[in-house]
Amino acid sequence: MPGLAELAYTTGGGVVGAALTNYFTKVQERRQLRAEVYRRLEATRAISGGVPEIRIGLPPNTLTGRKSVADALGIAAVLEDGTDAHRALHEALSELLTAVLVAGIPRRVADFAAGAHERVLESAVIAAVDRRLGDVPQVNSARLIQAAQEYRAETTGLLLAVLWHPWRARFRARSRIRNLRVAVHALHLQQEAAAAALTRPEQAETLHRRLDPDGTLRETWIEDRLP
Repeated sequence: MPGLAELAYTTGGGVVGAALTNYFTKVQERRQLRAEVYRRLEATRAISGGVPEIRIGLPPNTLTGRKSVADALGIAAVLEDGTDAHRALHEALSELLTAVLVAGIPRRVADFAAGAHERVLESAVIAAVDRRLGDVPQVNSARLIQAAQEYRAETTGLLLAVLWHPWRARFRARSRIRNLRVAVHALHLQQEAAAAALTRPEQAETLHRRLDPDGTLRETWIEDRLP
């Protein structure tokens, strides 16, 4: 009796051989898609948690609506190579979302994973500002960083479960997403409280003096606003 390899060369084995070839091609494609998701996840993780420095940036954004601590304070968060962290994360998330959607992961799961990286970056910026201000009591940036990282770990766990075992993961996906909503709501409240403490006028003024002692960078804000 011929084995699998021999079937490809028998009269009736042509179809079987083609099916096997198609199967192994799809397996290889899935491996490549999974590998790409892993690469994009690692690249995004390196950016979202890697804010070693803050600098004077654009003038504070006073518009209503959701804005980051960096926007509210008029600062820029930069990575070790000097790249703007928010811009770099935006580009990394775009590539990550493309990879996970091509891999067949539902958009809802992808959005949770992407949002978690934004939460980690926001917490990292808050922690950087807090360090500059000498550890504001109401902030507790260490706890905030831990909560954000735990939330990111949970969202990443869901994404990888769907990536590797989509049919098995779908049975628990609804309850896991429900738990993630609770977790992100609690994290959001922590970040809002920390941001409120750090963006008070006296704290903002202290931060700007420490980032820009001679005031030369702040003078450009006035020039930018002139008609």
